[in-house]
Amino acid sequence: MELDLEGQHAERAYPLLASLVTPRPIAWVTTLGPDGAVNLAPFSFFNLLGAHPPILGFCPGDRDDGTPKDTARNIRQMHEFVVNLVDEATAEAMNRTAASLPYGVSELAGAGLTTLPSSVVRPPRIAESPASLECAEWGTLQIGDNRLIIGLIKRIHVRDELFDPATQRIRTERLQTIGRMASPNWYCRTGDRFELRRPD
Repeated sequence: MELDLEGQHAERAYPLLASLVTPRPIAWVTTLGPDGAVNLAPFSFFNLLGAHPPILGFCPGDRDDGTPKDTARNIRQMHEFVVNLVDEATAEAMNRTAASLPYGVSELAGAGLTTLPSSVVRPPRIAESPASLECAEWGTLQIGDNRLIIGLIKRIHVRDELFDPATQRIRTERLQTIGRMASPNWYCRTGDRFELRRPD
């Protein structure tokens, strides 16, 4: 089966790709509006892009009326954000923050979440998240209707039990992140893992 994303199947690109390229990590992004209101929203078109310098990218879409979502508007104005990771314990709260609320209305109270101050950016991080990445906007690319926000990662906050000070590595067996699967409602757990050693 060949699917033509430039022709016959162009309008099906999102559900096809979102169901095919899986699992995807979830960027649970906190931003601040100019008035200081905290916004929190999840995005699964997200990943790391490099380590020297450390960068990540995510793609917040538009609202149904074509206006940018709050996250994109806030980053355009404030140039800072925090990516909070989502684990099994925070999955339900993350899902509640996906609701469309009027601009400037915070999702935190309805999800039962609390914040902690960040170290070098103004938006706070989510206290319940297993790890948070403080980012400064490196730049935003507009490619058709897609908006790719690239963030320079300034700080990582991670639960103490997830960091091994001897090896300076994350204890991944203790990090129970979830992944985004097929749209609209499917996710996966990442506890079922296997190891493949790279050839010499």
